[in-house]
Amino acid sequence: MRLSPEGRVGDGRLWRESRGRYRNFWRPASAMLFSVDSSAKVSADGPEVELARRIASAAPDACEAEAELYRLLAPRVRRYGLRHLRDAHAAADLVQQVLTFAIERLRAGALREPERVLSFVLGTCRMTIMDERRAELRRADLLERYAEAVPQADAHVAPRLDERRVADCLERLPERERSVLVLTFYEDQPSDTVGAQLGLSPGNVRVIRHRGLDKLRRCVDAGKSRA
Repeated sequence: MRLSPEGRVGDGRLWRESRGRYRNFWRPASAMLFSVDSSAKVSADGPEVELARRIASAAPDACEAEAELYRLLAPRVRRYGLRHLRDAHAAADLVQQVLTFAIERLRAGALREPERVLSFVLGTCRMTIMDERRAELRRADLLERYAEAVPQADAHVAPRLDERRVADCLERLPERERSVLVLTFYEDQPSDTVGAQLGLSPGNVRVIRHRGLDKLRRCVDAGKSRA
């Protein structure tokens, strides 16, 4: 029995074996986060690496390289998102967010080792999902704390528009005012287009529209009061 290099009593050989066995347990969290699964490793000469290098070096065909890198990595990120998020829409958002970030980092030269692009993408997937889950927990916690203090909206049924009354009042308007309202609100045309069709300036169209709306509103309100 003797002291190990770490100062513990025990057999030196057993300590060295156990230290090697649990080395991954004591690795820094950042190193574990960006480690690549064996099934996702990519060789230094893989297409993803070559594309990442072209983007990082601002090659003449960098735009094409970005599109191709997105095409190659999107299925992997989508599968990762589906496995961890269990939602197709959330997985699609993850693809766009992660790959956009990765390409921006490559453009800026912030990814110093382009051959580790896949490791960077998978690590970003983990971080993005972790951030989203923390945000969901915070939202749930805030809702649980302050839900009772939030005023409830007055959910009432909006008044139903009397379409027959509106149509009757529209027919009573002078022809020019009626034409301006129909072209503006039913055919969704701007003032200059309406003016060109009716031989009016855009300013006149706006004045006539305002006048017609005022008459239409008063006519509809009068019908309501009689009812």
